[in-house]
Amino acid sequence: MPAKPSTQLPSSLPPIFTYSDAIAAGLSAERLYRYRDEGHLEQVSRGLYRRTDAPPTDHNLLEIAHRVPEATLCLVTALARHGLTDVIPDRIDVAIARGRRIPALKAPLDVHVFAKDTLGLGREAIRIGNGLTIGLYSAERSVVDVVRLRHREGPQIAWGALRRWLRRKGARPAALIEMARSFHGAERAVRHALEVVL
Repeated sequence: MPAKPSTQLPSSLPPIFTYSDAIAAGLSAERLYRYRDEGHLEQVSRGLYRRTDAPPTDHNLLEIAHRVPEATLCLVTALARHGLTDVIPDRIDVAIARGRRIPALKAPLDVHVFAKDTLGLGREAIRIGNGLTIGLYSAERSVVDVVRLRHREGPQIAWGALRRWLRRKGARPAALIEMARSFHGAERAVRHALEVVL
């Protein structure tokens, strides 16, 4: 009688791994799918898996970081992460460079196309698990973006975020103005917004 295959995942597999990682660790595609079906791992997206005993993490952000590593959380999503709005977005705002295509993802996205020369301004990286990171615009960049794009995001969100940012210790309006100078027409919009809320 053939031995029953072990249901223990190989210890060489990290908490989050790709299909290629699994094959390199000696798993066949059949065994990988069996582990998934038995509940030992879950498929986050096409070709990306997570051990069910791994610490919890946001599957949507994992998928974005894996499939679109240069994407950056922006606008209302970034404001929410910085505690600058009470709005809980039902979709994830990500910025990509003009000309870049986004593959089909399960994650609910709103893709915003920004100029390549300003895409990296104020970009930070946050860890989301097993060495994967995703970009996040700084609080200052996020405020500048919602002010300059208030026709899309709504002036109430922009003014509210600006008020909250100004109440923070060490917040300097000059820092916003300096950031705004990098975007066509944004300095004037930020100066006007500061006049509105101050």
